[in-house]
Amino acid sequence: MTLYGGIEAGGTKFICAVGTGPNDLRAVARFPTTTPAETIGQAIAFFQQQPEPVAAIGIGSFGPVDPDPSSADYGTITSTPKPGWQNVRLREQIQAALRVPVGFDTDVNAAALGEHRWGAARGLDTFIYLTVGTGIGGGGMVGGRLMHGLIHPEMGHIRVPHDWQADPFAGTCPYHGDCLEGLASGPAVERRWGVPGDQMPPDHPGWQLQAHYMAHGLATFVCTLSPQRIILGGGVMQQEQLLPMLRKAVQTLLNGYVQSPAILEQIDQYIVPPALGGNSGVLGAIALAEREARRTKRPAR
Repeated sequence: MTLYGGIEAGGTKFICAVGTGPNDLRAVARFPTTTPAETIGQAIAFFQQQPEPVAAIGIGSFGPVDPDPSSADYGTITSTPKPGWQNVRLREQIQAALRVPVGFDTDVNAAALGEHRWGAARGLDTFIYLTVGTGIGGGGMVGGRLMHGLIHPEMGHIRVPHDWQADPFAGTCPYHGDCLEGLASGPAVERRWGVPGDQMPPDHPGWQLQAHYMAHGLATFVCTLSPQRIILGGGVMQQEQLLPMLRKAVQTLLNGYVQSPAILEQIDQYIVPPALGGNSGVLGAIALAEREARRTKRPAR
């Protein structure tokens, strides 16, 4: 059986895996994202130590990145706010060391691909995968194709209404201050309230504010992209009380305008957690690797 490698390159941690899908992960490693040299070196060492070679590797990376295969900077992490990671040629370093085809995309597009292949987006051709954690990122498919364009979607950096009297917090985004990521990411929650979200009780008023900001973002995406489903992953979304609050807030904001049973009657099946849990990203990276292996085998025309 042909094996593939996947790298979920997150701003907080890297996850590397070898396998063919959710029921066949032969090896998995997780380690913190530190310096580029140390972190990329650990990823390379993981694959070099495997008893069986992989046919290709897929990388789903935090960003912003250059995802254009025709670009000289394809696979490069570009203007990220993460210190030390600007202009890191991630794909190039992995390919040079391991000498196999390497597919590359954003971490959220990779997670979306994983959910499309094996999880909550099976059978759909237009959907969103949004992660809410160290940052907020969004990807997905439109018409069966992963979202690309000028570069790639940056759903976490849309502007949302900010009532400065109700919430005087200025936001954490170094580029935009109070964009969606600046107001509702994990670091924003911690900095606003002085405690990490996983230490806040379920009835903390911060969760209602979190649902308010996230609902504004989701309502915008519903009206602009018309997704058939919205999948919400990331550490902040591990709060069980948040998803019901968010669904209700989205319905309130849309106010009956989008006349679909998915919104009006079945929203608990419309805004959902990832079916693959915390493995969406690395499994999506494996799916990217499989795609890249097929692409590189195509005969030239």
